[in-house]
Amino acid sequence: MTTNPPRLPPGWTAQWDQNAGRQVFVEQATGRVSWNPPMMPNLRPNPTQRMAHPNAQARMSMPVHPSAHARTGTISNVRPSPGRIQRTPSMGGMGHAARNSIATQPSNAPIRPGQRVASGGSNAPRPNSQPIVRPIGAPKSSMIRPTPPNTSISSRAPPPAASAGKAAALNVAASAPTSAASPPTSKAGTAPLSRRSSVPGLHAIANPERPQQPGLNPVMTSPQSAEAGAGPVSDSSASSPPAMSSRTRQAATARRRAYPSAHMMANSVSFASTQPTPGADQGSELFTPATLGHTPMRSVSGQIPSQVATTPTSQRVVSTGAPTISQPTPAGIQPNGAQPIPNGGAPSVPTASLPPSNTDAPMNNVAAQLQQMNVGAARSATGRSVNPLSNVVLSQQPVNMNDVDKPPPPIELPPGTGLVASPQNADPSWQRSTLNSIPTTASMLNKSKLPLAVVLSPMRSVRESDGDTPVPVVSDSVIARCRRCRTYINPFVTFVEGGHRWRCCMCNITNEVPQLFDWNPETNQPADRWKRPELLSPVVEFIAPREYMVRPPQPPVYVFLIDVSYAAAQAGLVSAAASTIQASLDQIPNKDARTRVAIIGFDTQLHFFKIAPGQEEASLLVVSDLDDVFLPQPDHLLVNLAECRKGLENLLNHLGSMYEHTTSTGSALGAALQSAFKLISMQGGKIEIITASLPSIGPGALKHRDDPKLYGGPKESSILMPGSQFYKTFPIDCSRNQVSVDLWACGAAFTDISTLSCLPRYTGGQTFSYPQFNAQRPQDAEKFSKELRNVLASPVSFEAVLRLRATRGVRPSSFHGNFFVRSSDLLALPSVAPDQSYVIECDIEETINQPIVVFQSVVLHSTSDGERRIRVITLAVPTTTSLSEVYASADPIAITAVYAAKAVEKALHSRLDDARGYLRTRLAEFLYNYRATMTNSRNASGAQPLSIAANLETLPLLVLALLRTPGLRMSAQLSPDQRAFSHTLLSTLPMQRLIPYLLPSFYALHSMPSNAGTYDPATQRVILPPKMNLSSERLERHGLYLLDNGLDLILWLGRAAVPNLTMDVFGAPDYASLSSGKISLPRLDNPMSKRLHTLLNYLGNSRRGVFAPTLYLVKEDGDASLRLWALSLLVEDRFEQTSGYIQFLGQIRDKVNGH
Repeated sequence: MTTNPPRLPPGWTAQWDQNAGRQVFVEQATGRVSWNPPMMPNLRPNPTQRMAHPNAQARMSMPVHPSAHARTGTISNVRPSPGRIQRTPSMGGMGHAARNSIATQPSNAPIRPGQRVASGGSNAPRPNSQPIVRPIGAPKSSMIRPTPPNTSISSRAPPPAASAGKAAALNVAASAPTSAASPPTSKAGTAPLSRRSSVPGLHAIANPERPQQPGLNPVMTSPQSAEAGAGPVSDSSASSPPAMSSRTRQAATARRRAYPSAHMMANSVSFASTQPTPGADQGSELFTPATLGHTPMRSVSGQIPSQVATTPTSQRVVSTGAPTISQPTPAGIQPNGAQPIPNGGAPSVPTASLPPSNTDAPMNNVAAQLQQMNVGAARSATGRSVNPLSNVVLSQQPVNMNDVDKPPPPIELPPGTGLVASPQNADPSWQRSTLNSIPTTASMLNKSKLPLAVVLSPMRSVRESDGDTPVPVVSDSVIARCRRCRTYINPFVTFVEGGHRWRCCMCNITNEVPQLFDWNPETNQPADRWKRPELLSPVVEFIAPREYMVRPPQPPVYVFLIDVSYAAAQAGLVSAAASTIQASLDQIPNKDARTRVAIIGFDTQLHFFKIAPGQEEASLLVVSDLDDVFLPQPDHLLVNLAECRKGLENLLNHLGSMYEHTTSTGSALGAALQSAFKLISMQGGKIEIITASLPSIGPGALKHRDDPKLYGGPKESSILMPGSQFYKTFPIDCSRNQVSVDLWACGAAFTDISTLSCLPRYTGGQTFSYPQFNAQRPQDAEKFSKELRNVLASPVSFEAVLRLRATRGVRPSSFHGNFFVRSSDLLALPSVAPDQSYVIECDIEETINQPIVVFQSVVLHSTSDGERRIRVITLAVPTTTSLSEVYASADPIAITAVYAAKAVEKALHSRLDDARGYLRTRLAEFLYNYRATMTNSRNASGAQPLSIAANLETLPLLVLALLRTPGLRMSAQLSPDQRAFSHTLLSTLPMQRLIPYLLPSFYALHSMPSNAGTYDPATQRVILPPKMNLSSERLERHGLYLLDNGLDLILWLGRAAVPNLTMDVFGAPDYASLSSGKISLPRLDNPMSKRLHTLLNYLGNSRRGVFAPTLYLVKEDGDASLRLWALSLLVEDRFEQTSGYIQFLGQIRDKVNGH
């Protein structure tokens, strides 16, 4: 780039600094760089004078960090303009003559310690000192003396008051600029910085009354600096200033560009999360723990990260596009690098340094344009780290399957966002955002073509095997909430006015701190505020006081509706359900013996069982009137579990045999639901529907709508919609009365799950499907028994409501999951199933003026132990005005969850074709906008390749996997029950199970490494074989493979498998002796069998949720239906009417090019 430079003195040239994005001026003789044209007459010293500091000219001709004024101590009353010496104007009436702001002396007079330095005007020379300079932003009482030219400034702050003896012990010898001396050995953390260092330290602390920073070694200072409170100095020799290297010059440029206000941030120690908006209620001062002598983990507002190494620039060469360059990412930067502070200590200011500027990395034209657009920087304008955008081209190469398991892009919060240095955001399994950098305007969000949503599992299970820690509980009933927006206090608020008030991180209003907030009621003593869980953890639970209760927490109630018709009895469902319930009686939550249980059977009649306390026999009461359902007896139908334990056990022991020879073929499920509702409507609870047949009689009777002729056709959607209005209105009444419904569909024929699943969908329940269930198969009975037992043993939350709050400007707009929307933003959940997922989409209504957006999801619920609690999960996400940062911080897994929920919604309310079209359109729109805004490259033929951000490279494959699920796939072989069950899974599965459900894990077992299937002593986890791409090209005729889709485990056996393999794994002599289907793998005494069992057990138990996987054996030439099912999981291959991955990319490319 060429410009018309101004008139320059001889020896100076104008150049364009690509990194700085502006013109700089370079002196050819010395290599010095200036941002301002050296045209001022005072840019060079007067020939008859020399600057007081020999290096002042070199220092002032460089772009200097603003806080360097306080370090060098050579400038007073300096304007913000860098690299320019200002002349202080005369002050009329004060007798001051015009003077330079730099003290000068004859050029041939070297500076010596104690020498008087002459300065113009009325600045009288001071004995044994140099001119005193006040740092920028410091009080007038705090004066800093300049550092002798041969000393270097330590980046550590000095002790508050260095004794005269210690100060005099350090003899700082200021020599001539040409002298050389070796610096003394520095203590840890106080290494001196030479003049050539490109890493500046923070300026000295101006307030001499500030206490010594704990944890730092004492630093020796000169007598002058010790008196004035200046920064420490070390005895470092200096020679004449050498020419700056290009890396040093660019580091200096980067310092100025990245930290424009560092001189104000360096001494600003606070626990601020966000800056208040203009006009908001302001506090008089920020409150820090040092004010009261507390012992928090400190955080520094505006903290500059420590010097780190940068990861090398990654260059990915793609097939048809130009190589793309990703920006270097600072390795190891901790945006909130706080350290513990001892009691009474003041928070210390960390040493500031910058990562070296990577000027040697090549950049193509796209990266250069992105830098000029300020979209590819490694740091934002506020000084926080950002995720660099790396562009890749979607080519013919398959996706690396290990990329699917990568964590989401890190959330890079601005420095000083949190109160403490503990992990400020929770694990993504609790709550995650689709965008980890949120655009500040709705137009930018629309331009990105990415959804803004929150995916949360507020009641996810805590597994110690995964390293989870229990949710901290606040038990003192002190709950601090914002008086305007009702936000709960969290780690992202700010304390002001000496800690008496706190500023909300969402609406910026200040609130009173509760009187007992700093009081421990157990010890009746003052408590340490900085140990309160709500200030330390983003996930916390409060024990709710009485004002949060409409009524006292009700006891857990379970009503089991068991199908006792002919179909259920023949399948063994009655006996399997009764035996499982009996085995789970000890696992059902029953603290204080409050749990109540009822059992109702139904076929063409209703079968009630009366169990009186103390009796061992149950009485059967039959109701045949289905049009006007009533309870045959007012009491002893819903009984206390502890009081009637013997009667319940006796009933469950004989329940299977009671209906073993039944001939009733009807199902009065609707009437049974009405009776159960009458039984528990006063206190609420859970209804467990265990059915094997289609409701055919009484209220809620359904027609047999299953028609194979409609499969795969345009009218298929008609049998996926609810077939009766009864199952849409009844769950609303249940939700209003805190009744939840779970569905266990175990039919061998059509059971209309698409209609019956409305019951769990609107009441917060769950749906389970067991097609072709037969209890005579051990695998069927084991799967059903395990999952029912897991549900009954899980800690359940009752009478819950869920609300998501967000920062002003962001509003929740739509909700997906199993609940009932009670108001515009309040979700009613009669029960909250553990590990169930919810998706909440958000809109940007107005421009966001905050550096972060805070999402806070709150679940008010009653535990099964009888406590009313409030679970609060807070997530903070930075905002950005850079579209590239939005793309670089997008989470493909969360985006896929949103796409899945939206596609299911369209499939249920419109057509399957609309759901498929939605997914393809959203992906094509995103890729089109990304190419239009982020890339400008063409291949050899002149066409633009299909590009995408590296962190979103798996998104097209995930979208294709969504299209391949049974709920959305184009197929004439899928039944309505299969599609409906898939819809429930797509809208409720947690992320840990949703992704393997879409993209199963694929392993080769016959060739796995010798350590696969063994425990890793370092991680205490099982070592897994390498994951393979989901393509049939990986299959070998002699191989044994494992497919894990999160719900089932499939062993694929090639027809040429050797006898040794079949014997070691299955105990069978050869391939022909094995049969396809559900199997139980024998435990054999050989290494292969032991490793395989270890691997299968780990995969079956390592994920959260209540699902128990079933093991299938699929032979290459075995059962056709099983073989097609296994091949449908290989999503990179073409299957039926669905394209393979390469063909799918071609279709999307054509759609983008034709946009």
